[in-house]
Amino acid sequence: MDNGYTKEEMKMVNETKKIMRDDSIRLTATTVRVPVIAGHSESVNVEFENDFTVDEVRALLSKEKGIVVFDTPSSLLYPMPIDAAGKDDVFVGRIRRDETQPKTLNMWVVSDNLRKGAATNAVQIAEYLLEKKML
Repeated sequence: MDNGYTKEEMKMVNETKKIMRDDSIRLTATTVRVPVIAGHSESVNVEFENDFTVDEVRALLSKEKGIVVFDTPSSLLYPMPIDAAGKDDVFVGRIRRDETQPKTLNMWVVSDNLRKGAATNAVQIAEYLLEKKML
């Protein structure tokens, strides 16, 4: 595209703003196509309003339904597409501070794109809304 980003990269930026209903979100993306049987992998960088510890983030993510924290840096264990294959969960690892920006976090996120995508997400959002009596 004219700005040097690919269509896929701009799709990630625009979809995030749309999903979060917040055009003020500052987001950048780099996408890479790697041949795997199934799976999406993303390097995610998040800037928070408040400071945090990595252990707090791990604990919060671990409590969320549908997220599997797969993060053992000392053993070099982090999520790979094969770990997510055939599963609806989203696997998160390599959770660490971004040392270049305050209150910023880096993490690696992997899911099976054939299982976890628009259709599964739509069903899960609808189930959540029904459970919370918001629908």
